[in-house]
Amino acid sequence: FIVNRVLMPMINEAFYTLMEGVSGPEDIDIGMKLGTNQPMGPLTLADFIGLDTCLAIMKVLHNGLGDSKYRPCPLLVQYVDAGWLGRKSGRGVYDYSS
Repeated sequence: FIVNRVLMPMINEAFYTLMEGVSGPEDIDIGMKLGTNQPMGPLTLADFIGLDTCLAIMKVLHNGLGDSKYRPCPLLVQYVDAGWLGRKSGRGVYDYSS
């Protein structure tokens, strides 16, 4: 629970950053890798976890804790609704079809 409570809002915020046009996915991931010394950026990690799984966890956090800071990003919802689930579906934030 601790890991999800810390990790998922970071991934969710990366989706807000992408949705609001602050930066593209590659730059978000590179910036976070360099700035936090993590082996992969939050959007790449979300694709590995599965966007549907990330969304489900954000919904549990939002419903369970009742805090708006856990509200899933609309872009994350849109990707999941489109079937873009990450690596397992061949498309998420990044395209894995080739």
